[in-house]
Amino acid sequence: MDRSAQFSGTKNVDPKLQLEYGPIESYLKNLFGSNTSLLDIKQFKGGQSNPTYLLTTDKKSLVLRRKPPGKLLASAHAVDREYKVITALNKTDVPVPQTYGLCEDDSIAGTPFFLMDHVDGNIFWDLLLTKSSRENRNKIYWSMNDTIAKLHNADFKSIGLSDYGKYENYMARQIARWSKQYKDSETTLIPEMDNLIEWLPQNIPPGEETSIVHGDFRLDNMVFDKNSNEVIAILDWELSTLGHPIADFTYHMMTWRMPLGVQGIGIFGANLDELNIPNENEYAEAYYQKTNRNEIHNWDFFLAYNMFRLAGITQGIAGRVRDGTASSDQAKQYGAFVPILSQMAWKIVENIK
Repeated sequence: MDRSAQFSGTKNVDPKLQLEYGPIESYLKNLFGSNTSLLDIKQFKGGQSNPTYLLTTDKKSLVLRRKPPGKLLASAHAVDREYKVITALNKTDVPVPQTYGLCEDDSIAGTPFFLMDHVDGNIFWDLLLTKSSRENRNKIYWSMNDTIAKLHNADFKSIGLSDYGKYENYMARQIARWSKQYKDSETTLIPEMDNLIEWLPQNIPPGEETSIVHGDFRLDNMVFDKNSNEVIAILDWELSTLGHPIADFTYHMMTWRMPLGVQGIGIFGANLDELNIPNENEYAEAYYQKTNRNEIHNWDFFLAYNMFRLAGITQGIAGRVRDGTASSDQAKQYGAFVPILSQMAWKIVENIK
């Protein structure tokens, strides 16, 4: 499966997700001046949750990201939170797009949305970067490592994000959240998911840390400079909050544990030396140094939790297919990965036991 062909670039807007040119153009005129003209609206192929559009004007290209229409799970599709965190992070060295406004008036686009710059660069959907040189693969991976360290080192209080999430019991709240959202979207009974829902909250490791967490930090949620191969924008902040940085980092590190070829989320089994991609230990050690750590404790718990969480996310996509609100054709394929992820997570738990 060529994920780049499936997810890269734009397409004509899905009939269920159409925007009216008139209200959008009026909104742009209010922001950028009455001489602004809206030339075209396309929908990005990628993104399984919040429909995202490329607006071409006579002045610049913009991205509009909105809530999907229809019945939605509680607390999901929070474009207002995405707007808040991206806007705040513009004050730091964390690479994010420039934002231009949050609109909660449903008469403009049908649902709340925000606007940001269209960052022109490369988005890579192939974790092995088979079309890149050995040198560029290495640069791309190490830039990701730099970027997640910058995010977790950012002083969230000084940029106005003290109220972006609760400080206590992050892991317990996350497990409860994804358990509920999984059950709300459940399409078939999976014993391993029920086992995890019971086991995880009873085995949370001690110790609290708080930073901004992205929640879905992975290769294809970043834009890379076409020349330097450095990250120039992190995208898709819907799952971001204040939380445990190790939960966020181990989610990212699942890439090294997931089997090669599983929907572009794993590189386990690839010859990383030959590809010039850092191995799991090298990558983790560099993160430790950049965030002033020595090691990560309870790695297996966090890994099992993140597989459970990803199963909950993919089940939510499957639920939206059932309800007719999924924002891409490829969303229909995600339901098949829920049992795979839950079985992998439960196997890790059984080894912990």
